Amino acid sequence: MNSNTLLLLGGLLLSCSGLAQAQHAVWAAKVVAVSSQKAEGKEPFSPEKVLGEPNATPLGQASNEAWIPKKTGSSESIEVRFSKSLIARQVSVVENFNPGSITSIELVDTRGGKHEVYKNDSPGPIPEQFRTLQATFAAATYRTIGVVVTMNTKAVNGVNQIDAIGVADVVDTMVKKEFKNEESGVTFDSAMVNLGPNVNSKYVDTHPVISPDGRTLFFARQESPQNSGGANDVQDVWFSTLGNAEKKAWNPAKNIGSPINTPRDPNGVASVSANGQQMLVIGVYEPDGTIVPKGPSMSRRTATGWSKPVKVEIEDYYNDDAENVDFFLATSGKVMLMAVDRKDGQGEQDLYVSFINKDGKSWSRPRNLGANVNTKKADFAPFLASDGKTLYFASEGRGGYGKSDIFYSKRLDDSWTNWTKPRNLGATVNSPDFDAYYTVSAAGEDAYLVSARNGIGNSKDIFRISLKPTFRPEVVTLVRGRVLDASTKKPVAATIRYENLLTGEEIGVAETSPIDGSYTIVLPSGTQYGYRADAKDYLAESDNLDVTDRQKYSEVTQDLYLVPFAVGQTIKLNNIFFTQSKYYLRENSYPELLRLVAILKEYPQIEIRLEGHTDNQGEPQLNVKLSLDRVNEVKKYLVQKGINGSRISTEGFGGGKPVASNDQEETRKLNRRVEFRITKK
Repeated sequence: MNSNTLLLLGGLLLSCSGLAQAQHAVWAAKVVAVSSQKAEGKEPFSPEKVLGEPNATPLGQASNEAWIPKKTGSSESIEVRFSKSLIARQVSVVENFNPGSITSIELVDTRGGKHEVYKNDSPGPIPEQFRTLQATFAAATYRTIGVVVTMNTKAVNGVNQIDAIGVADVVDTMVKKEFKNEESGVTFDSAMVNLGPNVNSKYVDTHPVISPDGRTLFFARQESPQNSGGANDVQDVWFSTLGNAEKKAWNPAKNIGSPINTPRDPNGVASVSANGQQMLVIGVYEPDGTIVPKGPSMSRRTATGWSKPVKVEIEDYYNDDAENVDFFLATSGKVMLMAVDRKDGQGEQDLYVSFINKDGKSWSRPRNLGANVNTKKADFAPFLASDGKTLYFASEGRGGYGKSDIFYSKRLDDSWTNWTKPRNLGATVNSPDFDAYYTVSAAGEDAYLVSARNGIGNSKDIFRISLKPTFRPEVVTLVRGRVLDASTKKPVAATIRYENLLTGEEIGVAETSPIDGSYTIVLPSGTQYGYRADAKDYLAESDNLDVTDRQKYSEVTQDLYLVPFAVGQTIKLNNIFFTQSKYYLRENSYPELLRLVAILKEYPQIEIRLEGHTDNQGEPQLNVKLSLDRVNEVKKYLVQKGINGSRISTEGFGGGKPVASNDQEETRKLNRRVEFRITKK
């Protein structure tokens, strides 16, 4: 233990601190092991209550929002994981009630190794009723992905509670007594700019939806003679494409046409998927051509245009205010926000969240985002940034500069009910007039919104404004490419799935273009991702991208290949990782290996040969042995998961079969690989 410093703090921060906003701190996102528990899941006192920022109140009393071990023995422990890794310089454990029992804190690195950073051989009661135990230390040589906290609960009589566990790459205090300057104004790099006559008209132009790549803007135009039903048509969907990126100039807007637009009812876009292949629209399209307010519908881009919108099935969906409704599909494709009026709300429209079910088609019962976000008046126009955490919305119940102002808040954990206190975007964006429908591209630089100020013909128009970096959503990387048949190099219609390789959690899904097989996904920075394309009668070659340390928005182009399911075909396992020059599997290999297990169980008749390869560095004989040891280790894992070892043969080739040049590390690393070949089907 390197010169640890222990701080005992007498207060907790119950909303997002400046430190967390600066992205130096992360709080526990997943419980992976626990010695005992009084409850499970989201029940009071369950281990999951340690996730997210501190939120247990009242301080110094037993709270439903903190974990309580059963105290069946003298030693209790809990192990957590974070959603991203970092080079830690401190760890903080919030003991909400009856503190003093913690005996050890260990950091868990990305390879599963444990490093003790705090030790107390004499645990016992302390005068405080609650505390934050903060251990600081020199910057580690490894990246931290988890923490293990061990307690001697018999050393402190009564209930012992832990509310939160976090790490940071700075030594600043993570949990403070008070949050200063919480209401400080949000500042911008520019004034609001009207998008001009190519987008706006003398009619009402509203509900802007920007594609994640920032190149297509969808919006609604009301009562225009060019609407599908003429001037009496209440509202049609229009779109514009970015003509000059440098000058931020938009091409003349076009009516999107049928079947999205209909002549008799108002039409509106709620959101568009990452690569523009799916569009969530307002209302349910009936066979007779009418649109009824029974939820949203989904349209998909086809080779000939947009498909007729199909109703999105949401469990127990209803809205007591049929005239007012908003929906938003998150970039991940797995989360939907909505603004509806329901009986379990705070009052009028509230913001809710729904999650896609395992069938990939239907959605869960709407969950209210809670009183941190919703008010007794209308809260609407939700937009979740590509980081999956930063929420922008309009509210009539929080005061401000006009009837409705735009606010933003940060999601603190996976409950979707724990948010930072909403902050008004300030006078630059909000005015005494109507301001709403704030949308941001994945880059996070430019925002688009609707305002009634200085519009063309005194109508509502769409404006652009640039946020300062401090107030942008968290950094993301946009990945685009095509899905191709590995043999013919022709496009394949497929589903893209991407996951956090450190936790194994599937983060999102996307569809390829039916025209050219192109795809786009957005990956929040801070971790390593694996992604692959799934299609019938094909096996996927996964790829991976480590965006752990990316501090700026970036775009990556990467084609994905699908291998026909046939004897003799070879599939590269790109997401298998080993300790350098060793054969030990690293923890981030497990998601890829579990997929291989699933394939072998789905097709019990097939047999495979695992083939190991290295680069040409070092002794050839040792390289052959290393490559064989590695595939044998993979086979061992598969057998442990229930696969009959007789179905798997192994062979090590060392550096004898390179697929790229060994002259430079950038290409040499491509030769270090594990593949499997189908030998019997």
